[in-house]
Amino acid sequence: MPGFMTYIFIGLVAVLIIWLLMKYLLWKSRRDAAQKKSRLIKKTAEAKGLVITCPLCGSRLQKGEDLFSRVYRPMNVPHQLCTISGCPHCYPSLEPGLKRECPVCHKQVPMEEGHLVARLFNYADGKKHVAVSGCTECCKKGEN
Repeated sequence: MPGFMTYIFIGLVAVLIIWLLMKYLLWKSRRDAAQKKSRLIKKTAEAKGLVITCPLCGSRLQKGEDLFSRVYRPMNVPHQLCTISGCPHCYPSLEPGLKRECPVCHKQVPMEEGHLVARLFNYADGKKHVAVSGCTECCKKGEN
């Protein structure tokens, strides 16, 4: 009788190992499919010129990620003042290995009270363009 229980135990362990292997292979195939889809989306966006990088830290923004910015009124003018605080990678907390650097003066932009000053141009065809004037540090000193 003890030999019979050993065979049952070995059989259950074998079934468990096969079941875990199947789960792992299913998980791996789903992960690979998601990575392939992500690469395809990035490639398509790059081909269309839709890849956006954060002007502060230089991180590429994925689909669904936006810059933290504030556009000031009036809304019916061809250009408006706006401030850019950063992206999800550098604002409100900075990810390891990234630096918040001004694209104009190339100095560190402080986390508290630091942002980029820019102009948002609204064209008649609905397109928009942003021109960065500088950061709070270099605009305060009148360097640009």
